[in-house]
Amino acid sequence: QGQLVESGGGLVQAGGSLRLSCAASGRTFSTYTMGWFRQAPGKERDFVATISRSGGSTYYADAVKGRFTISRDNAKNPVYLQMNSLQPEDTAVYYCEARAAYGLGYSPYEYDYWGQGTQVPVSS
Repeated sequence: QGQLVESGGGLVQAGGSLRLSCAASGRTFSTYTMGWFRQAPGKERDFVATISRSGGSTYYADAVKGRFTISRDNAKNPVYLQMNSLQPEDTAVYYCEARAAYGLGYSPYEYDYWGQGTQVPVSS
């Protein structure tokens, strides 16, 4: 039984940066596609970014393209999310998720594991 734990969230001013990390326990996620999703209050969980098992392929939501970078280090944590130029509309709980099936995943329903989330409030 694997677990994912997000960290690195916190209050940030508009224009600021944060780096989210996702730690794994109970199993190795080096052979899993990883993704980041976010959920704002009263809204559905939305896709943010995904990265392939090798790290060679990535894909981003249009809303974060050019500002966020997803990466992985299979020897340490399975996935990171560098967030730059944060805006109030980025305010949400951010979740890391792991997908066993081959290929990138763009919906939270395509993933098999997810953490409890980390809050990222962005003030204007």
